[in-house]
Amino acid sequence: MPSNSRIFIVEDERRIARFLQIELEHEGFETATESNGKRAFERIIQENYSLVLLDVMLPEMDGITICRKVRELSDIPIIMLTAKDDIDDKVQGLDVGADDYMTKPFAVPELLARIRVALRKHSEHGDNNESNENNLRYIVKDLVLFPERFEAQVKGKPIELTKKEYSLLEYLVKNKRNVLTRDQILQTVWGYDYLGDTNVVDVYIRYLRTKIDDRFGEKYIHTVRGVGYVIKE
Repeated sequence: MPSNSRIFIVEDERRIARFLQIELEHEGFETATESNGKRAFERIIQENYSLVLLDVMLPEMDGITICRKVRELSDIPIIMLTAKDDIDDKVQGLDVGADDYMTKPFAVPELLARIRVALRKHSEHGDNNESNENNLRYIVKDLVLFPERFEAQVKGKPIELTKKEYSLLEYLVKNKRNVLTRDQILQTVWGYDYLGDTNVVDVYIRYLRTKIDDRFGEKYIHTVRGVGYVIKE
């Protein structure tokens, strides 16, 4: 099991993160680390991990929030780690979808045993194949795209998009923070040989804003006057 398992350590105390990394790699696991909560959430959604060790107290986004948001999109095993020995804190972590919960300091053999149990349960339920198939995702705030399925969600709720609407949205998301001109969008989404009305870009941007920005009350697609459009985080 360890040879194919990659553990994501989300911990803002560098000493603890490094200690966990050394112990896990000694046991044959592959590891990655992250100290920032917001970046950790994005990486969990976008990258391929077998299990997450998730600290509760993190900068920018706490572990409870991360777990809740991840559970809207993925069944990846999550073991919460915290210095708090508070039953309410443990219950909250389990209530939002954590698979297990450990209080620091903890014995490494016990942590390793719990990791193996969580991985085994996940594998027995057949979730590994599904997570690998759906691994590639693009995310901007609460908007997540699943390119292999041509699907989009905001806050875990599906958005009904035509294929062209999805292609336009994906192009914007993949180039987030970069302003795209109408010509760039036309050439990429509609093709170099498109001979139709150039206002089609504006029309489809309006469609997307109705289905995403207006529906969820948050602005994703911004207009840069005289230039084009951009999606901002």
